[in-house]
Amino acid sequence: MADTVVLVARYAIKPGNADTVLAALARMQALVRQHEPGCLTFRVNRSNDDPNALLLYEEYADQAALDAHSASPHFKEIILGTIVPLLQKREREFFTPAL
Repeated sequence: MADTVVLVARYAIKPGNADTVLAALARMQALVRQHEPGCLTFRVNRSNDDPNALLLYEEYADQAALDAHSASPHFKEIILGTIVPLLQKREREFFTPAL
């Protein structure tokens, strides 16, 4: 647990692109589950107040697993190539479990 890395990403989607982003994230989630044993959790959450606001909660076994995720072909294609251009803003924060 001490090596676990938590990533929280907030996406502000450009109006009219939410369905495309969610479909791409569904593909991403399936590929992460299939190819990334070091990813312990990959959860996509949608705001109750703003349908264009998403919060991604991800847990990785260690920094190496997070680095492998970021270097994967599916991350580069789906997140960087498809999703990021459809966002107004992307914020990421990294955490280490405290308890």
